[in-house]
Amino acid sequence: MTAPSTPAFNFDPELKRKLLFTALALLLYRIGAHIAAPGVNVQALSDFIRNSAAAGFFGLYDMLGGGLSRATVFALGIMPYISASIIFQLVGGVVPTIGKMQKEEEGRKTLTQWTRYMTVFIAFAQAYTFTLFTESIPGAVANPGFASRTVMVVTLTVGAIFVMWLGEQITERGIGNGMSLLITFSILERLWPGMLQLFSLIKGGVVSPIGALFYLAVLVAVIALTTMMTIAARRIPIQIPRKVMGRGRIREGQKTFIPIRLLTASVMPIIFAQTIIIVPGTVASFTKSPLLRDVAGFFNPGSLPYSIVFSVMVLLFSYFYTSIIFNSVDVAENLKKQGGFIPGVKPGASTADYIDDVLVRITLPGAIFLAGIALIPIFISAQIGVQQQFGGTSVLIVVGTLLDTLSQVEQHRQLRKYDGFMKSGRVKFRGRQQRFI
Repeated sequence: MTAPSTPAFNFDPELKRKLLFTALALLLYRIGAHIAAPGVNVQALSDFIRNSAAAGFFGLYDMLGGGLSRATVFALGIMPYISASIIFQLVGGVVPTIGKMQKEEEGRKTLTQWTRYMTVFIAFAQAYTFTLFTESIPGAVANPGFASRTVMVVTLTVGAIFVMWLGEQITERGIGNGMSLLITFSILERLWPGMLQLFSLIKGGVVSPIGALFYLAVLVAVIALTTMMTIAARRIPIQIPRKVMGRGRIREGQKTFIPIRLLTASVMPIIFAQTIIIVPGTVASFTKSPLLRDVAGFFNPGSLPYSIVFSVMVLLFSYFYTSIIFNSVDVAENLKKQGGFIPGVKPGASTADYIDDVLVRITLPGAIFLAGIALIPIFISAQIGVQQQFGGTSVLIVVGTLLDTLSQVEQHRQLRKYDGFMKSGRVKFRGRQQRFI
């Protein structure tokens, strides 16, 4: 007897096309992220940024995009689009008209178009500001002037628009969320140079092998813990009673749940906190203010004041951003319209209050985790003398994006599997068979 053969793990042609398109789009993005803008001395610019107080700001920008510190054609990355999206998201929680548009199909299409226009405006403003900053650095621009300034502004603005378009194409024609994948690919690209730097430090005797292994062990533990926390959710049970529809049709009762993720706000509180806390150093580098320079030195990453202020900011932004993206009143109203209810809780306002209580309770441990996951790699890096290349923020983005992408791949495969059952053209009923013509 021969052993039964195991079916191979094959992708259907459509999924292959999606994956191939996504890979080619990411490759194109990374090629553009290594092409310098015309007329810029990349070495002079990088050296100045590396030794300035604004290094943290440019490091955050480089992590989320296309290499601002190297003045590439995709230097602005997707940050203008992210900024525009956050603006409309926050405005939607304050302006009722925008909030109503976010709930309607046509309204969402209009907001998407407005977001694109806002992206162009933000990209132009950031490109012009960065051009002026580059011209102020000695030796960074070969021939400073109106012509050089115009070329650089147009290059960076068009690059940001192209990145926005590329991300939308990945979402539409590829697999996964295009914007998130662009960020993730940028982060993963920095992993290999960071490992090479770690090996060189070990070889040079700057870092001990035990310290390097400890750093890698902490990194693996952070990735594993982040994966578990990203998946973790509080399931609120929902009961949908049996209902008689029309013409004798009966909708059977159902038991389901509302999943409320422990990290509802995802990585956004960390990004907000990091953006604000590096403002004094960034402004000090531009204005040469001694006061701001002292404030920036006081909030040096790894210090106790930095840790306290950063943790409080992450906590506040976690509650703030969660309240913006999760509307318990809308959830309660939709649940009431469907005839569903939470066992032991009255429909309507009581349901909304119950969901708010649950959300408040689970947001606190999520915020504590976010602060810890962002601070622990900084402390470990400072203790063993390794420059941080793959911090907590990067881990959260990469893990969340990869889990979402894998989920979409699995959903695609399941959908095609079920489609295969429907291709027979024969549906079996109790007691008889009916063939569809």
